[in-house]
Amino acid sequence: MFLFDKRIITHFNFELIILILPLILLSHHLIAETSAMLAQKQLIYYLFSMGVFVVVFFFPFRRYLNLIPVLYWLGIFLLILVEFFGVTKLGATRWLELPFLGMTIQPSELFKPAFLLMLGFLIHNRPPPVDGYKLKDFSFFSFFILLPFILIAKEPDLGTALVLLLVGFGVLFIMGISKRIIISIILIVGFSSPLVYTYLIKDYQKKRIVDFISEEPSYHVQQSIIAIGSGGLTGKEKNEATQTQLKFLPIATSDFIFASFVERYGFLGAIGLIILYLLLIIHLLMLNNAFKDDYLIRVFSSGVGLLIFLNMSINILMVIGFAPVVGLPLPLFSYGGSSFLNFIVMIAILENLLAYRFLSSYDFVKKM
Repeated sequence: MFLFDKRIITHFNFELIILILPLILLSHHLIAETSAMLAQKQLIYYLFSMGVFVVVFFFPFRRYLNLIPVLYWLGIFLLILVEFFGVTKLGATRWLELPFLGMTIQPSELFKPAFLLMLGFLIHNRPPPVDGYKLKDFSFFSFFILLPFILIAKEPDLGTALVLLLVGFGVLFIMGISKRIIISIILIVGFSSPLVYTYLIKDYQKKRIVDFISEEPSYHVQQSIIAIGSGGLTGKEKNEATQTQLKFLPIATSDFIFASFVERYGFLGAIGLIILYLLLIIHLLMLNNAFKDDYLIRVFSSGVGLLIFLNMSINILMVIGFAPVVGLPLPLFSYGGSSFLNFIVMIAILENLLAYRFLSSYDFVKKM
């Protein structure tokens, strides 16, 4: 599609990759100890994701910014299709079946990169004033945030919907909004919470909340807490990590992989893993300050940082019994292809925005 320019490499953010690699290596090592078959499948996901990373990285997003709204509305269209033609699993309708392939996709996961790109595109075209966005601009942006929130919450997938909602408004907060709007949001959330719980929350979601605040946690959380406690300060050897190896800990390679990790490497290992995540999140948020005039980079780096922070926080709090159990994996760590691929795509887009920020001066543009 275009020729390679060596200056791309000089603008590539290697620090971001260096911070991600330890998470991937630790995850694969832990999954391999639990299941060799799952580790082999995860390797396939890694290889496929690397190929996707290369393709996404070399796509000149900055030359085709007008395609971003198309991607956003395509994602909205897929979310609407879920309402009418969605595949139901475990009581939730979140998937679409691909014709003739016998495979399903989850549009709410595929939508995340398009969602962040759309926010970046809108803020790029309507930069924040010095004193922050006022009600008119805030209402304009809110439409593009609330629309996918409503569609995803109806599936129902309240966990993903709330994360997107918090990321969307979190990005607006970072970009700058009026103090009056912030105070109004706090008041609206406070007064509407009882109504939301009574009329909008599904029965199984209420049960998760009841399980969370009850004196005795659910079976999953009980086994998770036992695994974390048995890890002690420095953890156990593989054969002594009985909660994981004897299958007492449910979903030990996915939703509850943090508990499995702590049983294996103890409190010190848990602190080390959290520090790795915090370094990654801080680096992403620092990019927001480093590129004050590039709203595409600012929005996307802040959005990815918030996504990782919220997914990590909710997953860890869920595993230790401090939050209701929801299906949010530990970013770049839990077993599975869709979530991992999604984060790799977002990292590739961010690297693209960073490396191609001087796109108009690159040799291949002049030769096209």
